[in-house]
Amino acid sequence: MTKLTHLDAAGNAAMVDISAKDATVREAVAEGRITMSAEALAAIREGAVKKGDVLATARIAGIMAAKKTSELIPLCHPLALSKVAVDFEFEADGIRVIALARLTGQTGVEMEALTAASVALLTIYDMAKALDKGMVISGVRLLSKYGGKSGDWRAE
Repeated sequence: MTKLTHLDAAGNAAMVDISAKDATVREAVAEGRITMSAEALAAIREGAVKKGDVLATARIAGIMAAKKTSELIPLCHPLALSKVAVDFEFEADGIRVIALARLTGQTGVEMEALTAASVALLTIYDMAKALDKGMVISGVRLLSKYGGKSGDWRAE
């Protein structure tokens, strides 16, 4: 069985010591989806949501969330991110969010990409909930990661 890295010898929660790791370029991409009514989707696409520009707000929220990941996930390291990008794709019944996080550092950025995608999706929900309270957030997952000791990985 693989040793759990966030537990010390006594089984207590512990932050991983990354001080001996080499700084390398690391990148992660995550995605998620929000499905909604045709009315809500059209309003977002047309910029007709009363609260304002849904996607611009969700983009900023996702970027800010990536930068705050270590404050939300207890054992994550605070990171000096060099890039965070949040993009959107309209689908037939909703919106796909794609979030990228990158840095040159000693630990990966998977959690930052996942946090960015998640908070962007939650922001879309918040901004459009007056039009459709039944929206469904799903499929939040890591698509790829590059760099670091464990190497590259891509979802199938």
